[in-house]
Amino acid sequence: MKVYTMYFSPTGGTKKLLGILAGELGTPMEMDFSLPGEDYGMYRFEPGDVCLVGVPSFGGRVPRIALENLTRVRANRAAAVAVVSYGNRAYEDTLLELRKALEGCGFRVVAGVAAVAEHSIMPQYGAGRPDERDCRELKAMAGKIGEKLLKPASWKDFFVPGRVPYKEYHTIPMTPEADRSCKRCGLCAAGCPARAIPREHPDQTDSTRCISCMRCVRICPEHGRKVNKMMVLAASMKLRRACAGRKDNELFL
Repeated sequence: MKVYTMYFSPTGGTKKLLGILAGELGTPMEMDFSLPGEDYGMYRFEPGDVCLVGVPSFGGRVPRIALENLTRVRANRAAAVAVVSYGNRAYEDTLLELRKALEGCGFRVVAGVAAVAEHSIMPQYGAGRPDERDCRELKAMAGKIGEKLLKPASWKDFFVPGRVPYKEYHTIPMTPEADRSCKRCGLCAAGCPARAIPREHPDQTDSTRCISCMRCVRICPEHGRKVNKMMVLAASMKLRRACAGRKDNELFL
Protein backbone atom coordinates (compact mmCIF):
# COMPACT_ATOMS: atom_id res chain seq x y z
CA MET A 1 0.00 0.00 0.00
CA LYS A 2 1.46 3.33 -1.07
CA VAL A 3 0.44 6.35 1.00
CA TYR A 4 0.17 9.83 -0.46
CA THR A 5 -0.75 13.22 0.89
CA MET A 6 -2.24 15.68 -1.57
CA TYR A 7 -2.92 19.13 -0.20
CA PHE A 8 -4.07 22.62 -0.99
CA SER A 9 -2.32 24.38 1.88
CA PRO A 10 -1.38 28.00 1.15
CA THR A 11 -0.14 28.76 4.68
CA GLY A 12 0.90 25.26 5.79
CA GLY A 13 -1.80 24.36 8.33
CA THR A 14 -3.55 21.74 6.22
CA LYS A 15 -0.24 20.18 5.20
CA LYS A 16 0.75 19.83 8.85
CA LEU A 17 -2.50 18.07 9.74
CA LEU A 18 -2.09 15.64 6.84
CA GLY A 19 1.45 14.88 7.93
CA ILE A 20 0.27 13.86 11.40
CA LEU A 21 -2.45 11.60 10.01
CA ALA A 22 -0.41 10.05 7.22
CA GLY A 23 2.59 9.42 9.43
CA GLU A 24 0.59 6.77 11.28
CA LEU A 25 -0.22 4.95 8.02
CA GLY A 26 3.20 4.82 6.41
CA THR A 27 5.82 7.05 4.84
CA PRO A 28 3.77 9.37 2.64
CA MET A 29 4.72 10.85 -0.70
CA GLU A 30 3.62 14.49 -0.87
CA MET A 31 1.76 16.26 -3.67
CA ASP A 32 0.95 19.97 -3.55
CA PHE A 33 -2.04 20.85 -5.72
CA SER A 34 -1.91 24.59 -5.13
CA LEU A 35 0.98 25.25 -7.51
CA PRO A 36 0.16 27.62 -10.38
CA GLY A 37 0.76 26.15 -13.81
CA GLU A 38 1.18 22.56 -12.60
CA ASP A 39 -0.11 19.76 -14.84
CA TYR A 40 -2.35 17.91 -12.37
CA GLY A 41 -3.24 15.38 -15.03
CA MET A 42 0.11 13.76 -14.18
CA TYR A 43 -1.20 12.90 -10.71
CA ARG A 44 -2.18 9.25 -11.13
CA PHE A 45 -2.97 6.60 -8.55
CA GLU A 46 -3.57 2.86 -8.50
CA PRO A 47 -6.41 0.88 -6.83
CA GLY A 48 -4.17 -0.21 -3.94
CA ASP A 49 -3.00 3.33 -3.11
CA VAL A 50 -4.23 5.48 -0.23
CA CYS A 51 -4.37 9.24 -0.65
CA LEU A 52 -5.09 11.70 2.14
CA VAL A 53 -6.48 14.80 0.44
CA GLY A 54 -6.62 17.99 2.45
CA VAL A 55 -8.06 21.46 1.90
CA PRO A 56 -8.83 24.42 4.15
CA SER A 57 -12.42 25.56 4.61
CA PHE A 58 -12.93 28.95 2.96
CA GLY A 59 -16.22 30.32 4.25
CA GLY A 60 -17.65 26.82 4.61
CA ARG A 61 -16.63 25.66 1.11
CA VAL A 62 -13.72 24.05 -0.69
CA PRO A 63 -11.51 26.74 -2.27
CA ARG A 64 -12.58 27.13 -5.90
CA ILE A 65 -9.07 26.67 -7.29
CA ALA A 66 -8.58 23.51 -5.26
CA LEU A 67 -11.68 22.02 -6.87
CA GLU A 68 -10.52 23.01 -10.34
CA ASN A 69 -7.13 21.38 -9.85
CA LEU A 70 -8.57 18.28 -8.21
CA THR A 71 -10.80 17.49 -11.20
CA ARG A 72 -7.69 16.83 -13.31
CA VAL A 73 -6.35 14.09 -11.03
CA ARG A 74 -6.67 10.45 -12.21
CA ALA A 75 -7.72 8.39 -9.20
CA ASN A 76 -8.31 4.94 -10.74
CA ARG A 77 -10.32 3.74 -7.72
CA ALA A 78 -7.61 4.48 -5.16
CA ALA A 79 -8.76 4.89 -1.56
CA ALA A 80 -9.01 8.43 -0.24
CA VAL A 81 -9.41 10.14 3.11
CA ALA A 82 -11.05 13.57 2.84
CA VAL A 83 -9.47 16.03 5.28
CA VAL A 84 -10.67 19.55 5.97
CA SER A 85 -8.89 22.08 8.17
CA TYR A 86 -10.74 25.01 9.68
CA GLY A 87 -9.80 27.98 11.86
CA ASN A 88 -11.83 27.13 14.97
CA ARG A 89 -15.09 28.50 13.56
CA ALA A 90 -16.98 25.97 11.42
CA TYR A 91 -16.45 24.01 8.22
CA GLU A 92 -20.12 23.81 7.15
CA ASP A 93 -20.36 22.18 3.67
CA THR A 94 -16.61 21.81 3.04
CA LEU A 95 -16.16 18.16 3.99
CA LEU A 96 -19.21 17.01 2.04
CA GLU A 97 -18.15 19.02 -1.01
CA LEU A 98 -14.62 17.60 -0.86
CA ARG A 99 -15.93 14.05 -0.52
CA LYS A 100 -18.23 14.45 -3.52
CA ALA A 101 -15.41 15.97 -5.58
CA LEU A 102 -13.09 13.07 -4.75
CA GLU A 103 -15.75 10.54 -5.69
CA GLY A 104 -16.26 12.43 -8.94
CA CYS A 105 -12.54 11.98 -9.67
CA GLY A 106 -12.82 8.22 -9.18
CA PHE A 107 -11.58 7.87 -5.61
CA ARG A 108 -13.21 5.51 -3.12
CA VAL A 109 -13.59 7.75 -0.07
CA VAL A 110 -13.23 5.64 3.07
CA ALA A 111 -13.14 8.32 5.78
CA GLY A 112 -13.49 12.00 6.49
CA VAL A 113 -11.64 14.18 9.00
CA ALA A 114 -12.30 17.76 10.09
CA ALA A 115 -9.51 19.25 12.18
CA VAL A 116 -8.61 22.64 13.59
CA ALA A 117 -5.59 24.62 12.43
CA GLU A 118 -4.58 28.20 13.05
CA HIS A 119 -6.77 30.68 11.16
CA SER A 120 -4.81 31.97 8.17
CA ILE A 121 -6.00 35.58 8.46
CA MET A 122 -6.79 35.90 12.18
CA PRO A 123 -4.23 33.63 13.87
CA GLN A 124 -5.60 34.34 17.34
CA TYR A 125 -8.33 31.87 16.41
CA GLY A 126 -7.01 28.33 16.56
CA ALA A 127 -3.67 29.70 17.81
CA GLY A 128 -1.03 27.01 18.22
CA ARG A 129 -3.16 24.28 16.72
CA PRO A 130 -2.62 21.49 16.04
CA ASP A 131 -1.23 21.20 19.57
CA GLU A 132 -0.19 18.12 21.57
CA ARG A 133 -3.78 17.20 22.33
CA ASP A 134 -4.67 17.48 18.64
CA CYS A 135 -1.73 15.27 17.69
CA ARG A 136 -2.88 12.54 20.05
CA GLU A 137 -6.43 12.73 18.71
CA LEU A 138 -5.32 12.73 15.08
CA LYS A 139 -3.00 9.78 15.58
CA ALA A 140 -5.83 7.83 17.21
CA MET A 141 -8.07 8.70 14.25
CA ALA A 142 -5.38 7.51 11.85
CA GLY A 143 -5.27 4.21 13.69
CA LYS A 144 -8.99 3.69 13.16
CA ILE A 145 -8.67 4.66 9.50
CA GLY A 146 -5.83 2.16 9.12
CA GLU A 147 -7.99 -0.60 10.57
CA LYS A 148 -10.72 0.18 8.05
CA LEU A 149 -8.25 0.23 5.15
CA LEU A 150 -7.22 -3.33 5.97
CA LYS A 151 -10.80 -4.57 5.41
CA PRO A 152 -11.93 -3.23 2.01
CA ALA A 153 -14.73 -5.79 1.81
CA SER A 154 -16.41 -4.07 4.76
CA TRP A 155 -16.27 -0.54 3.34
CA LYS A 156 -19.72 0.99 3.48
CA ASP A 157 -21.24 4.39 2.99
CA PHE A 158 -20.84 6.77 5.89
CA PHE A 159 -22.19 10.13 6.96
CA VAL A 160 -20.40 13.47 6.73
CA PRO A 161 -22.08 16.76 7.64
CA GLY A 162 -23.08 19.30 5.02
CA ARG A 163 -26.01 20.27 2.87
CA VAL A 164 -26.82 20.25 -0.84
CA PRO A 165 -27.14 22.72 -2.44
CA TYR A 166 -23.97 24.03 -0.83
CA LYS A 167 -23.88 27.46 0.73
CA GLU A 168 -22.95 30.23 -1.69
CA TYR A 169 -19.22 30.48 -2.20
CA HIS A 170 -17.61 33.73 -1.06
CA THR A 171 -13.97 34.54 -0.49
CA ILE A 172 -13.13 36.85 2.38
CA PRO A 173 -12.81 40.30 0.77
CA MET A 174 -9.29 40.90 2.05
CA THR A 175 -6.65 41.38 -0.61
CA PRO A 176 -3.03 41.56 0.61
CA GLU A 177 -1.16 44.55 -0.72
CA ALA A 178 2.57 45.22 -1.01
CA ASP A 179 4.08 47.97 1.15
CA ARG A 180 7.30 49.94 0.77
CA SER A 181 9.43 47.05 2.00
CA CYS A 182 8.58 45.03 -1.13
CA LYS A 183 11.78 44.27 -3.10
CA ARG A 184 9.89 42.93 -6.14
CA CYS A 185 11.66 39.59 -5.87
CA GLY A 186 8.65 37.82 -7.42
CA LEU A 187 8.45 35.00 -4.89
CA CYS A 188 4.83 35.84 -4.13
CA ALA A 189 3.90 35.92 -7.82
CA ALA A 190 5.52 32.52 -8.41
CA GLY A 191 3.62 30.96 -5.48
CA CYS A 192 0.18 32.54 -5.84
CA PRO A 193 -2.33 29.72 -6.53
CA ALA A 194 -4.78 32.17 -8.10
CA ARG A 195 -2.18 33.92 -10.28
CA ALA A 196 -3.42 37.17 -8.82
CA ILE A 197 0.06 38.74 -8.63
CA PRO A 198 1.63 39.75 -11.97
CA ARG A 199 5.15 38.37 -12.35
CA GLU A 200 6.27 41.59 -14.04
CA HIS A 201 4.72 43.72 -11.27
CA PRO A 202 4.87 41.66 -8.03
CA ASP A 203 4.10 44.75 -5.98
CA GLN A 204 0.55 44.70 -7.38
CA THR A 205 -2.46 42.42 -6.80
CA ASP A 206 -5.46 41.66 -8.99
CA SER A 207 -8.28 41.77 -6.43
CA THR A 208 -10.68 40.11 -8.90
CA ARG A 209 -8.51 36.95 -8.90
CA CYS A 210 -7.25 36.93 -5.31
CA ILE A 211 -8.85 34.27 -3.07
CA SER A 212 -7.39 35.70 0.18
CA CYS A 213 -5.44 32.50 0.84
CA MET A 214 -2.59 34.51 2.45
CA ARG A 215 0.23 32.51 0.87
CA CYS A 216 1.90 35.69 -0.37
CA VAL A 217 1.82 37.12 3.17
CA ARG A 218 3.31 33.94 4.62
CA ILE A 219 6.17 33.49 2.12
CA CYS A 220 7.33 37.09 1.63
CA PRO A 221 10.93 37.25 2.96
CA GLU A 222 10.59 41.00 3.60
CA HIS A 223 7.19 40.74 5.34
CA GLY A 224 6.16 43.23 2.69
CA ARG A 225 2.62 42.01 2.04
CA LYS A 226 -0.17 42.82 4.44
CA VAL A 227 -3.93 42.94 4.78
CA ASN A 228 -5.67 46.13 5.87
CA LYS A 229 -5.47 46.13 9.68
CA MET A 230 -8.83 47.78 10.18
CA MET A 231 -10.56 45.19 7.99
CA VAL A 232 -8.91 42.37 9.92
CA LEU A 233 -9.93 43.94 13.23
CA ALA A 234 -13.53 44.32 12.08
CA ALA A 235 -13.63 40.71 10.87
CA SER A 236 -12.08 39.52 14.13
CA MET A 237 -14.76 41.26 16.16
CA LYS A 238 -17.47 39.78 13.97
CA LEU A 239 -16.12 36.24 14.39
CA ARG A 240 -15.29 36.47 18.09
CA ARG A 241 -18.38 34.66 19.30
CA ALA A 242 -18.32 32.02 16.56
CA CYS A 243 -14.65 31.26 17.24
CA ALA A 244 -14.94 31.24 21.02
CA GLY A 245 -13.96 28.09 22.88
CA ARG A 246 -12.06 25.09 21.63
CA LYS A 247 -13.61 23.38 18.61
CA ASP A 248 -13.21 19.63 18.20
CA ASN A 249 -11.50 17.43 15.64
CA GLU A 250 -13.95 14.99 14.08
CA LEU A 251 -13.64 11.60 12.38
CA PHE A 252 -16.26 10.10 10.07
CA LEU A 253 -16.00 6.44 9.11
